[in-house]
Amino acid sequence: MALTIVCSLIILAPIQFAQSQNSNTAVSVAPAENSVRVGETLTVNITISNVQNLYGIDLTLDWNSSVLQIIKNETILGVELRPGGVLHGSHISYDINSYAPGDVIITQDTASQQTGEFHLVATSSSPSPSFNGSGIVAVLTFNVTSVGHSTLNLEGQLADHPLSGDNSQEIIAQFNDGSINAVIPEFPQAALLIVLVALVTIAVLFSKKLHKKKGS
Repeated sequence: MALTIVCSLIILAPIQFAQSQNSNTAVSVAPAENSVRVGETLTVNITISNVQNLYGIDLTLDWNSSVLQIIKNETILGVELRPGGVLHGSHISYDINSYAPGDVIITQDTASQQTGEFHLVATSSSPSPSFNGSGIVAVLTFNVTSVGHSTLNLEGQLADHPLSGDNSQEIIAQFNDGSINAVIPEFPQAALLIVLVALVTIAVLFSKKLHKKKGS
């Protein structure tokens, strides 16, 4: 998958990618596995861990839209604004043609229930420093609508790409998917007890009525 952010910014700076050969970087869905009852809500994070010199991200998360319904998607970008997130920047801009130096620029942040896809493209701009370490990229909240299974398929690219960089490196990362099993809600114990009592009562009344008929 081509890095969308590079395509968006190619008119501003020549980009030449060189793959980083040594990387323990991981992009993951957390928690990785979930078992949730139908009707409940579920929140998952997209995280980046052990990254060095990060400037640009292009991530896509797909889910089974017949099992999960997206309720909310929230990006955690600009650690100066959102501690615990990723990328440096004191302001968020959504307009690539109008931004201030040092902004985090988001060129795409969409979640479609129809296609079952979340897509995020963002970059820090100079003179912001690169991001190093670990953090949360986005938080997604789903409603579980039916029994079934959904893989949270995560794909994308990371880049060492400041807005004015000339020799940017693609950061090699391992992408770790998530998994959700939607199950039938458990019958409440109190309701089950009421049903059992009602059945026993009906059985006793029926037995007494039948006994009277035999005795008459």
